[in-house]
Amino acid sequence: MPAPRVREFAAHSIGGGLALLLGLVGLLLGAALIVGATTVAAAGGKAALIVAGILVGLAAFIAMCGLNTVAPGEARVVQLFGRYRGTIRQDGLRWVNPFTSRTKISTRVRNHETAVLKVNDAYGNPIELAAVVVWRVEDTARASFEVDDFLEFVATQTEAAVRHIAIEYPYDAHEEEGLSLRGNAEEITEKLAVELRARVDAAGVSIIESRFTHLAYAPEIASAMLQRQQAGAVVAARRQIVDGAVGMVEAALARIAERDIVELDSERKAAMVSNLMVVLCGDRAPQPVLNAGSLYQ
Repeated sequence: MPAPRVREFAAHSIGGGLALLLGLVGLLLGAALIVGATTVAAAGGKAALIVAGILVGLAAFIAMCGLNTVAPGEARVVQLFGRYRGTIRQDGLRWVNPFTSRTKISTRVRNHETAVLKVNDAYGNPIELAAVVVWRVEDTARASFEVDDFLEFVATQTEAAVRHIAIEYPYDAHEEEGLSLRGNAEEITEKLAVELRARVDAAGVSIIESRFTHLAYAPEIASAMLQRQQAGAVVAARRQIVDGAVGMVEAALARIAERDIVELDSERKAAMVSNLMVVLCGDRAPQPVLNAGSLYQ
């Protein structure tokens, strides 16, 4: 983004209470001069008092036009004949040059939630995702003069950042060390926030937080990807079962040898290992078969 040409600074203003009091006094003085003109007999003196009263009242009215109220969470961008003259952030009744224009900008925290976007991830799979961004105006000068409409600018840049993050990373990583949208939500969210800050900084906007609110495969491949995820879960579960069964078999052989319960040769050990693995890894309860003879018959 281009470097900002204008930055916020405080506008020169005074408390509005004193300005309001002086304006009311000026209006009353102008009215008093006009009323007092009726008591003057000379035509020249009467005209002078009337003109003076009108001028004093008009000046007081113009001065009171410089009064404006600033609510908490709001700011007023002050311009004088097109030039930026500062920003009023102090809440309450304030007075500035009455010939200036004052534009109100909210500095409250805002939410922007994107629509559900359909994009392709890093592997080319169509996915759907949406995000919510918490932001507020940090620099009112840049928000007013650096971009045409900072609300539309934030919305557009948020959608662009979400799309860019989505095409940079896969929904599910095939490699254990790779980042994925579903498996590394915190890391991806932080990268989204960093990119958003870089994109909207020109508008004087501060990103407070960003989160994905919707993340899923597109409907046309959702069923196929669900089967793939289920297959991966079954493989992982089987691997864990096998690892546990191997450990139990090793422990059983070690306990038998330690207590010298029975002497097992290599063939008997192989048969025992086979039977234990079938029992421990089988999906169903095993049906025992009693051998009436010896192992070698």
